[in-house]
This record gives sequence, C-alpha cells and structure tokens, in this order.
Amino acid sequence: MPKIGVLMEMSDGGKIKDTNYGVITAARGKDNSNEVYAMIIDGSAGNDAVKADFAAFNNDFCCYGVNKAIIITANGDLQNSPDLQASAVIAATKEYGLNAILGLSSASGRDIFARIAANLDEPMASDCVAIDVDAKIAVKSHFSGKTFATIQLDCSTMIATIRPNAIEAVKVADSSVNAANLENFTFNAPTSDFGKVKRVEVKKGTSGKIDITEAPIIITGGRAIKNGENYKILEECAALLGAAVGASRAAVDAGYAPHSMQVGQTGKTVSPKLYIACGVSGAVQHFAGMKTSKIIVGINTDKDAPIFSKCDYGIVGDIFEVIPALTKALK
Repeated sequence: MPKIGVLMEMSDGGKIKDTNYGVITAARGKDNSNEVYAMIIDGSAGNDAVKADFAAFNNDFCCYGVNKAIIITANGDLQNSPDLQASAVIAATKEYGLNAILGLSSASGRDIFARIAANLDEPMASDCVAIDVDAKIAVKSHFSGKTFATIQLDCSTMIATIRPNAIEAVKVADSSVNAANLENFTFNAPTSDFGKVKRVEVKKGTSGKIDITEAPIIITGGRAIKNGENYKILEECAALLGAAVGASRAAVDAGYAPHSMQVGQTGKTVSPKLYIACGVSGAVQHFAGMKTSKIIVGINTDKDAPIFSKCDYGIVGDIFEVIPALTKALK
C-alpha cells in the first residue's frame, strides 16, 4: 500500500489551514487506499499547542483519511532554516518509507519543496490543479493559463505542490475511520544540513484580511471601481460572505489597490470556490490567474466584455448598483 506524506501548513494562529484537506484528499488516491501521513514542522519538541491542535484535528477531521500525524523536530533552528526543514522532511520520508511528498503551492511550500526535490535529485511538479499519486501524473496550467499539461513523472519519490483550493476536500465515506496516530520524529542534523540561508525576521501586514490565495470566495474589483475608496463597497460585501477582496492589474496600475491584491498573470493565481469579478473586462492575462475557480460570476456594464464568455453567471449592470443590492440581500 503506497504511503503518501502531506506537509501541513499552519496559519499565523497555529491552526491547520483548511486548504490542507484538499491535498490530503489527493493523497488518498482514487480508491482511498493509500496511507496518508500528515507531517508538520515544529520548532520545539515540547510544543503543547501544536499537539493540542493535532488532537483537535484527530477529533474533528479524521474523516478526511489521515492514518498518521507526525510532528517533525530537529536539533537546530528548524523554524528559521529552510535547508534544515528540507533535510528534516527528507529524513522523515526515508524513516517512514513514503512514496510521495505533497504540499500546498504557497510561498513557503514552493521554497521547501524545491529544496527537497534538489536534495533528492527528483523531478518536481509545482502548482498542480489535479494529481494522480498512484500513476505519478500531475496536471498543471501552462502558457499563462491558456492550456493544461498532463505530466508523467519519472521518479522514485513523487514530489508535488498543489494550488490551494484547486482540489476539493472530500471526506472518506467510512464514518468509522479511526483517528490518526500522533508521533514525534526528531532529526539529528549535522551542521552541514543547517544551510547558509537563515530567516532573521518576518514582516507581515497588519490588515488582518484573508489571503486571496487561500480564500474560498474572492470578490475582485477592476478599473471600473474608479478609486481606492470604492473598494469599501466590495469589502462590506466580502465581510458578509467570508471572502477576500482582489484587484485586476488595471486597478493596481491605476493606484486603486496594492499589488498584494492583484489577481492574474502578473499577480496571484487563485482557485476559489466562488469568484466574483466586478467591473473586470476578463482579459486573458486576468483569466490566467483565476480560470480554475469553481464558479465565476461576472458583473459588467458592457454586455460584450470577454468575462461573459468565461463566467458561469453574468450580470450586465453597474457594480455600484449590483454590489450594494447583493450586500443588502446578504444582510
């Protein structure tokens, strides 16, 4: 029976990100027969908060099919050394005989997985939208989102990162599945594994807003938003939906929103369950960043806007009338 490792990502509050469960679903395989090992990198062996969070994970989410949860520790500064993190994950992979290592295609995921692949001298599939771990096949967006490529990996250990929300999290049908066993794995690393790169400081925004790459719902404002102040209309609606607010490149270039909010070919790639494009024309560059959204809603005054040929639902109307009406209905 194949053993698949999933490197779990934690939120700033020390909780397991919901987007991990889509990766776990992919790790189980088509017939749910794979053994899934959830791995988390911990900074200290006695981190009770992490263990408590895994206890909650076992109690509430064992139905996603995780067989074993592993807290990875090391003798060095694990949290601030990406090289040491990669070495520790590789050591755990060998210790438990894992056939594949999967994770999220996030900033930290892309960093550590590239190091893992390089150290193991294995190919890596990044930002996958679908995956078959049993056949070692990955599906990726290519040519700025114009098409998808199906890639067969020639490897002994499959290494891949998956776009957040691209694969829907599905619980196993058997409700009697047992809670995952919790184990500690300590990597006694030689000094050479500590690496030459060390994180000395992390500076984060203070907005407290949902990261658009992780958000299940996104409302994006385009050039038609007219100015930065008008994003408050979208933010009010987003708050009721539990959504994140994005921006098109045209809106960012006009100075209406920061680049951190930009969705598209030169911005962030997202895959939410619901994407609402407000005053966005739907040019191919923007579409490349959100085409894998499960449901797309377009709102535009121009009935011939490209967004209407790409959305599931379209509203020909003024966003300054439609969004407040939607907000009122949600309230």
